[in-house]
Amino acid sequence: MKNLIIFNREPYDSTDVTWNGLRLANKLIEGGEELRIFLMNDAVDMARDVCRPPENYDQDLGQMLRELIVSGASVKVCGTCMARCGIFKNQPYFEGAEQSTMQELSDWVIDSDKVISF
Repeated sequence: MKNLIIFNREPYDSTDVTWNGLRLANKLIEGGEELRIFLMNDAVDMARDVCRPPENYDQDLGQMLRELIVSGASVKVCGTCMARCGIFKNQPYFEGAEQSTMQELSDWVIDSDKVISF
């Protein structure tokens, strides 16, 4: 089954929304599900090398995303959002986070069995 998770929020926004989405993603991968992740809006920061957990936050969301990539998740990042969004605008992205388009997101939505947004 093809699963798509779309992340929209700044990774460290004083909530655990993104962390919980990544936890779900990990369980899907562990269960043998095909997983696609699309980052847009301020969520693009999660795939930037410069993004680090704030003091007193015990999870590294970027590292969690890297581990999902290593485990087989496909990760795409909205190309327009890469320059427009996040607090680390125009900073480089780590390996495995592929620049993408709204058309590719549209194709993924159509081709996915389940779509979840965080």
